[in-house]
Amino acid sequence: MSKRLSLTMCIIYVLCLFPGAAAAPQQAQEKKVVLKLQLPKPMFIGTPKNIRTANLEKITGKKRRPFYVPMGTTKISPGKPVTGSDSEPVIGEMDMVTDGEKSGGEGYFVEFGPGVQYVQVDLQGIFFLHAVLVWHYHTQPRVYRDVVVQVSADPDFVKGVKTIFNNDHDNSAGLGIGRDKEYIEVNEGRLIDSKGVKCRYLRLYSNGNTSNDMNHYVEVEVYGIPAK
Repeated sequence: MSKRLSLTMCIIYVLCLFPGAAAAPQQAQEKKVVLKLQLPKPMFIGTPKNIRTANLEKITGKKRRPFYVPMGTTKISPGKPVTGSDSEPVIGEMDMVTDGEKSGGEGYFVEFGPGVQYVQVDLQGIFFLHAVLVWHYHTQPRVYRDVVVQVSADPDFVKGVKTIFNNDHDNSAGLGIGRDKEYIEVNEGRLIDSKGVKCRYLRLYSNGNTSNDMNHYVEVEVYGIPAK
């Protein structure tokens, strides 16, 4: 019996014992589905110009490509409690960050003062996160500085902290140097691939923007699967 024939018979034998082995790769692909998002209407039209920043991503003007997540991923942030670095925002209320309203107009965002500020979302359970979508302010084109997103199971973010996005290229926020690019705010928001990280709490930082020194949040959406 030739070696090739012997190998073929071995493969057939394995497939007979484990009929699902050949289908495993295909099944793994089928478990990924397109994340369906409901986006607000654009507040401005055209490609923004004259925004100068040292770390800005290339502007293409194209829509975001479809993003895939594991089947069973759902939006888990609506109505979740929100706290922040400033308990009394200049404008708005904390619960606006997870109230589902993303239009971005007057009366639909929270404003914090200058400097490094953050909002923190309590998911009220442990989840595997697969996507985070954030809108700071999209009524006009602007870039928010030092956008850093961290997760943890610790509400004080002292231990077990993981960074899933960081575009602070010079560590001016004091949270470490990031490799992500700064970006112009648009109605699509910024979608962050959280790669299935396990956590309960989500913290989102910023440090002013190219229009003024203030910090804003319109909405934060978190998509994940409960950790059993």
